Amino acid sequence: MRRLGWQELDIILVSGDAYIDHPAFGVPLLARWLEGHGFRVGIIAQPDWRSKESFMTLGRPRLFFGVSAGAMDSMVAHYTPARKLRHDDAYTPGNRHGARPNRATMVYTSRLKEAFKDVPVVIGGIEASLRRFAHYDFWENKVRRSILFDAKADLLVYGMGERAILEVAERLRDGVPMKELRDVRGTAYGCSGFDSGDYVSIPSFEEVSASKETFAEAFRTTYLQQNPWSARVVVQQHGNRALVCNPPALPLTEAEMDAVYSLPFEKSPHPAYAEAIPAWEQIKTSVTSHRGCFGGCAFCAITMHQGKTIQSRSKSSIIAEITAMTRKSWFRGTVSDIGGPTANMYGLGCRNVEAMKKCQRESCIFPDICSNLKTADAPATSLLQAVRSLDGVRHTAVSSGVRYDLLERQPAYFSELTGHHVSGLLKIAPEHLVDRVTDIMRKPGKKAFETFLTRFRAESDRLGKRQFIVPYLISGHPGCTLADMLDLALILKKLGMKVEQVQDFTPTPGTIATCMFYSGIDPMTGKRVYSATSDREKGLQKSLLLWHLPAERAKVLEALKELGREGDYGLLCGGAAGDERSPGVHHKKAVTKKAR
Repeated sequence: MRRLGWQELDIILVSGDAYIDHPAFGVPLLARWLEGHGFRVGIIAQPDWRSKESFMTLGRPRLFFGVSAGAMDSMVAHYTPARKLRHDDAYTPGNRHGARPNRATMVYTSRLKEAFKDVPVVIGGIEASLRRFAHYDFWENKVRRSILFDAKADLLVYGMGERAILEVAERLRDGVPMKELRDVRGTAYGCSGFDSGDYVSIPSFEEVSASKETFAEAFRTTYLQQNPWSARVVVQQHGNRALVCNPPALPLTEAEMDAVYSLPFEKSPHPAYAEAIPAWEQIKTSVTSHRGCFGGCAFCAITMHQGKTIQSRSKSSIIAEITAMTRKSWFRGTVSDIGGPTANMYGLGCRNVEAMKKCQRESCIFPDICSNLKTADAPATSLLQAVRSLDGVRHTAVSSGVRYDLLERQPAYFSELTGHHVSGLLKIAPEHLVDRVTDIMRKPGKKAFETFLTRFRAESDRLGKRQFIVPYLISGHPGCTLADMLDLALILKKLGMKVEQVQDFTPTPGTIATCMFYSGIDPMTGKRVYSATSDREKGLQKSLLLWHLPAERAKVLEALKELGREGDYGLLCGGAAGDERSPGVHHKKAVTKKAR
């Protein structure tokens, strides 16, 4: 500030993450975005929340404070699926736990109100976005109020916040009081009463707390109001206060996406940090090609946060970013990822604009691919080909995952991916292979995965490449029983696949699966859904997929006894099937040091 001659800042952003000036991190991205529109912006990263002094270090902002818990919900960052305290934090220097509090959005807002009682506070980020309505909280095992009321903030920005935060900043700069900002898309606010215009009223906080059926009903209504072109204002009473949630912000155009990613990011952590920050080490050479996902998976919160509309950057914008990255001192010739939530959705979208503006499908590809969906692979294929031809780039990987059911319609992308962009291991997320469970997950089932696996192995053989599939799988997902997990383990054994890691389902706010876990109801169909809720059963489900690890064998036997299927122990654990070292089978010892 002294160097720039600034006597005060317009906006101060507070983040639960370390300050890494990279577009993969929300607060630095919004700071650069606001700065690029003429605002003086400062960042307070990981302040000591135990007193107000850390929040006063940059003084009083002229317009407002913006608060984010960081790139993850602070409760997810702090606790395992078994509610046990984690001992690390990838978004903190030295990977140390404890740099942010539980429920960071609420704590930070409280400290700011203590330090500057009259300065507005706008909350946002993934934690605020997915907790904007009354929601089930796994860590307290109860329904909590909207975080807007618990934090006592003035305004909540949800989703990808460029449009909303800029409009708020510009209108405050122009003299509009915060209490009059009532029509900004992508925001929510509280008021004493609301009864104007075209809006949808959902059951109150008190009603959804008292009835799981009502909770599911309210969730379904909010989920179906995520189409930015047809969504209406959603109102939910909390006692004598009303939460008013405006429709989502409109997606960014290609030109706007290019403008965001052309901002002058340093691409590095703040120089004050002396220790490595694991999250930066992981993503520093990755490039975001697009946002959004139309997969609609039940366990994913992207629909309620980024939305299902794909927002792609131009090829020239991505090439320019990678070209600039090759000049960084830490770049070693490898682009670790080119993608988004799903890499092979780059450049895709709805070919029927009028239908898109009215659409309420949960997914564009489940249970089948919509006839209006553009699936052409030319944009994504051309992008990968161009990047690998750049001077200074030795290798480019696609690490963010692909939808293999889409690849059936993308032969050129499949060939380009398999031939040039697999770093030994290709991440694929079937999540499960028992059709009854994948239907609940809104994922393709066993047949689609087996078809892809056969095709991938054959192509790898043809190319003479030792390439392996790493399947991401979820245990304990709603709808999955212990018997389903055993069937999955046996399917993997038959396919010759072993997994090293399994994700135990964590009920996080904003997902269909979390609504199922809490209410026992699929909110979109109204059908009853079983969920494993005890730590014991969840642990047994996970162990069945790790049958090949000696430490898990006792639990595997326990699970088989509970199912009355002890006879399957030899089939699962005792035979030699699945031990062949063939392409497409992931064996830890078969992976070279370079690939690892």
